[in-house]
Amino acid sequence: MLNCAIHGARDLRVADLAPEAISPTQVRVAVKAVGICGSDLHYFQHGRVGDFVIRAPLTPGHEASGQVLEVGAQVTHVKPGDRVALDPARTCGICRFCRMGASNHCESVHFFGSASRWPHMQGAMREQVVVEGFQCVPVPAELPFEIAAFGEPLAVALHAVHAAGSLLGKTVMVVGAGPIGALTLMAARLAGASRLIAVDIVDHTLAACARVGATDTINIATNPQGLDALAAGKGQVDVCFEAAGHYSALGNCIRVTRPRGTVVQIGTLSGSSEGCPFNQIMVKSLTYVGTFRFVDEYAWSVDYLARGVLDVSPLLTAAVPVANVHEAFELAADRNRAMKVMVTF
Repeated sequence: MLNCAIHGARDLRVADLAPEAISPTQVRVAVKAVGICGSDLHYFQHGRVGDFVIRAPLTPGHEASGQVLEVGAQVTHVKPGDRVALDPARTCGICRFCRMGASNHCESVHFFGSASRWPHMQGAMREQVVVEGFQCVPVPAELPFEIAAFGEPLAVALHAVHAAGSLLGKTVMVVGAGPIGALTLMAARLAGASRLIAVDIVDHTLAACARVGATDTINIATNPQGLDALAAGKGQVDVCFEAAGHYSALGNCIRVTRPRGTVVQIGTLSGSSEGCPFNQIMVKSLTYVGTFRFVDEYAWSVDYLARGVLDVSPLLTAAVPVANVHEAFELAADRNRAMKVMVTF
């Protein structure tokens, strides 16, 4: 089978790899679509994501869907030919975090396409993948594979919105209008937010957010005073989501959030923290929430996609065959042209 592997910064290779055997509890899936995520781009561009450094070839890809090829003897909920979305998290179910309902912090998790552990956890950007049966979530035959592969990033957004508490009738701002930011806006709208503000430095991504429900868009690169009105009077925003992964974005969230409002950090922060008004968290009695991956939200996400509750198709920029995977990564890295790029098999 074809397998994509990142060997280091800007060193992505496609080669043949022998298929894995399956156990009685496992399923062999023909991968059909894999989304390129921000972490995949960091591994490709820099050979690392924060402290997670590639030390051996890493197959990326944790946003995936496909078609069942073979099932183990103990698997009954899917059969060969079924379309499935693939939950990228294989959790143990027995550690203290799994037992307290926080499986996103499982001490023994295997998560597709991550160098956070050694040996690295290989991802789904390959022709076939073997997963545990519980990682396969059936989807209708009419749901395109590329849409089903949005299950993972949408689950991240749903988890963040769930962590924020009630959004009914509230003013919500998302800083960072990439795919996660746009999906968070969609999830916030579903949760009843009345005003949805998207903030970024790229017009292309802001336009995509407007297509999926943003009531206001602000480009702070071309309009540096764009947040002034929202920061007035100690802040006008009820709930703010940091989805850019930068301290400057977090600073803007803190500035515009009203006293006793909520700031939710989704992004992995980078850049300098100098100038970020952390003391305002105390001064304004803000609730500051960190949110990581998802728990039950993956099942919710796939259900919403399957029933058409949320239409993510405006965020799909391109589906690129694996033969052109290098072009797919270059396109995904260009925020002036792309939101979500899928690699297809």
